[in-house]
Amino acid sequence: MRIALVRLAVGSLAAMSIAASLALAADDLEKLRDRQDRVALEKTAAALDAAAAKTPNDANGWYRAAIAWSYAAEVATELRDKANAQTAAETGVKDAEKAIAINGKVADYYRVLGTLCGQVIPANPILGALAYGKRAKESLDKAIELDPKSARAYVARGVGNYYLPANFGGGAENAMKDFRQAISLDAKNADAYLWLGMAHKKLKQNAEAREAFTRSLAIDPDRIWARDQLEKTPAQ
Repeated sequence: MRIALVRLAVGSLAAMSIAASLALAADDLEKLRDRQDRVALEKTAAALDAAAAKTPNDANGWYRAAIAWSYAAEVATELRDKANAQTAAETGVKDAEKAIAINGKVADYYRVLGTLCGQVIPANPILGALAYGKRAKESLDKAIELDPKSARAYVARGVGNYYLPANFGGGAENAMKDFRQAISLDAKNADAYLWLGMAHKKLKQNAEAREAFTRSLAIDPDRIWARDQLEKTPAQ
């Protein structure tokens, strides 16, 4: 009994250590994303890819690489570099799929896969939607099924709907539902407010867009893209 308790404690500490390291890595990547440091993101993603290849049975290794590629794709999209956004996203899709193949019970693995599939679409909306739209939706629905309280999963599904053409089931109005749900789950999620602002802006609702951008920046003042969007959105 005592040995079992010791093993349980050691296992719990190991799990906490892994979770802490993942959180630290994610925080570092978010800072690079906020600064739009695409070069550093791409170098980090490539390094994480190489590290994952050395321990191919470690799902978290592929997951970390997939996250980095997702941020690289996000920044490339912000900078209107569609080709590199597509390349980064498609590379990340492969990594996320490997993580899920090893452990298909982790909600955030599906969130990242769905995010990456959605990030392919802006580069080529019609062909991208045909090739990746369904996979993005299925992955994000699975993420929410596994963790219905994940604000990040709702944000990701909303972003997917934002980019997915309305005739494929997407559109800004559908996206807004997910962003609002994310905010109801986590009122300090800066990305939820940022993307809610993007949806309002797409619908020509500039006053509401500016309010959402302002709230996003109040939470994450270092996000260059949020500040750019606020500055580019007219008051009326």
